[in-house]
Amino acid sequence: MKRIRCAIYTRKSSEDGLEQEFNSLHAQREACAAYIASQKHEGWVQLPGHYDDGGLSGGNMDRPGLQQLLHDIDEGLVDQIVVYKIDRLTRSLTDFAKLVERLDAAQASFVSVTQSFNTSTSMGRLTLNVLLSFAQFEREVTAERIRDKITASKKKGLWMGGAIPLGYTPDGRTLKIVEQEARIVRQLFDLYHEHGSVLEAMRQAERIGLRAKPRFRKRKAKSLGNDDSSHADGASGRSAAETDERGGKLVPFARSQIHYILTNPVYAGRIRHHEKIHAGQHPAIITPEAFDAVQMQLSAEASRTRNRSGSKPNTSLLAGKLRDETGDRLTASHAAKKGRRYRYYVSNRLISGRGQAAESASNGWRLPAKPLEDQLGKVVLAHLRKHVAVDLLQQPSAGEIAGILRILDCDDATETSRQELALILDGIEQARVTPGEMQVVLQADAVAAILNVPADRLNAERLCFATAFQFRKRGVETKLVIAHTEKRAVDQVLIRNIARAHRYYDAVKEGSTIDEIAAREKLSRARIVQLIDLAFLAPDVLQSIIWGEQPVGLTSEWLQRNDLPSDWQAQRRLIAAL
Repeated sequence: MKRIRCAIYTRKSSEDGLEQEFNSLHAQREACAAYIASQKHEGWVQLPGHYDDGGLSGGNMDRPGLQQLLHDIDEGLVDQIVVYKIDRLTRSLTDFAKLVERLDAAQASFVSVTQSFNTSTSMGRLTLNVLLSFAQFEREVTAERIRDKITASKKKGLWMGGAIPLGYTPDGRTLKIVEQEARIVRQLFDLYHEHGSVLEAMRQAERIGLRAKPRFRKRKAKSLGNDDSSHADGASGRSAAETDERGGKLVPFARSQIHYILTNPVYAGRIRHHEKIHAGQHPAIITPEAFDAVQMQLSAEASRTRNRSGSKPNTSLLAGKLRDETGDRLTASHAAKKGRRYRYYVSNRLISGRGQAAESASNGWRLPAKPLEDQLGKVVLAHLRKHVAVDLLQQPSAGEIAGILRILDCDDATETSRQELALILDGIEQARVTPGEMQVVLQADAVAAILNVPADRLNAERLCFATAFQFRKRGVETKLVIAHTEKRAVDQVLIRNIARAHRYYDAVKEGSTIDEIAAREKLSRARIVQLIDLAFLAPDVLQSIIWGEQPVGLTSEWLQRNDLPSDWQAQRRLIAAL
């Protein structure tokens, strides 16, 4: 009798009740386990692994438990998926079609323990599609109902959640003032009103010691770190080394943070919903008259900046946004040679001389500005394109996705104008440069302006991401590469060597000795052994080589000089350090 390996998949849309000792996920699992036990005579065997997704919607397939299950199916470890109801697996007809295609390719299938139908017949497939259509309809109606409730509540001036503005704390469905933080908000408005420039307000805020709290976001990927990433929270009169009550290091306000505070109508006692502003039920920190005056100043400043942009093409678009792994700010600088101006972003300690007695000048960054701006702009566009149809927006329509993709339509060969690049890079709130990686935080209002959507519809988790980053200096030549922004030629020599390695390894498995292979190939025994090692590359490393996306230093020459560990995790660590 054929043994059918069964994996149980469970899902619950909300997090309510998940903290209970016996919750919905446990109930689903028990029902599925009982069903598998009833099919023991058919050879069904329950696998011990748990594939659970608590608090995740069935509207898309970006769920850790489901992705792990699909990976195991692709690896041939699972024959049958068992779910309580079909909508636990997916509520989207499009996703279901892709899922069935993937299961067919792996010669796997699925079963719902409470819905009996045979998908091998036309009537069974029709029944399944009807069930999925109703599941998708239910999800969309629920989403519309929630959106309508939020719209009606905001019209009444109620606070409906989201990022808590500096100066306030939630109080039911409204906000109340936190006076210590409210003083900082008033100081920022006064500084801007006095100087008429967001950049100058940022400098003055740093000079008088205003500090921002770090941004804390729930993220599955690697975060920017709690020691230096910032948000529109703050505390005054403390040093940068001081920490708040959550252990996060306090840092100076970034330019984008100050702009966000200055344009947030909540400080004037108002509530924003998409493009509309409603009177709020919370107290104002800034009088409406003073807030409106600042908006007029901001509009005038933006107009002056646009008028100057044509005569100053070398403006550093990332000024005030970059920090390195030590938390040091990267300052815009330039050098002139033979009448030509070269722009750079340089670690501040290399300019001020601070700390040079303890550390050499090489322990800092000096990055060419134009390649960094061009490549980082394309990275941001690629990140937004990748997630716009998945989870960048809350409940996007197909037409809306298509419109946004048209806005973001460009490729690596397209030359982005200076004005377009400035708009894209304005969406970056902060970027941290570390060896091998650049970590980016996007600013919600600026991204919303790029995409022409309301900021409150953006998924905050997708405003933080990390991308591979390499900067190498060899003699007078420098090379700057940010992941997927530079079309590099595939290393055909390395691919040929890998193919030879698999051929030699297959010969060994068939009974040939290393010496026989060396004689046949007219190569030394050491060279054959060296090449065979390439047959044991980790699958993801091999895939990156085939696509030409491996680290710059991973070449045939490097592999000849270095022993490659057989353990895949050790391989990945070694190659990541290149």
